[in-house]
Amino acid sequence: MAKSESKTTTDHDTIKQWVESRNGFPATVKSTKEEGEPGLLRIDFPDYSGEDSLERIEWDEFFDKFEESSLAFLYQEELKSGEESRFCKLVSR
Repeated sequence: MAKSESKTTTDHDTIKQWVESRNGFPATVKSTKEEGEPGLLRIDFPDYSGEDSLERIEWDEFFDKFEESSLAFLYQEELKSGEESRFCKLVSR
């Protein structure tokens, strides 16, 4: 499989390593957050458009909601050009 092809995983360590190696962090959409519930999950990266609408959360909170929502992590290691990719998406299992 080429590194530019998308992969899917539910492994927490793989997800955390991929995100942190790209300086990303787990986040929630502020407008969907309810008391005690993180709301819609996202991965945010510095200098991207999410700074006004996203709020950083802890990995434990992220993975609790990730499992509760039966999500999987779709991601790409690198672009076809060989550059590191930041493409990722949370999808249903």
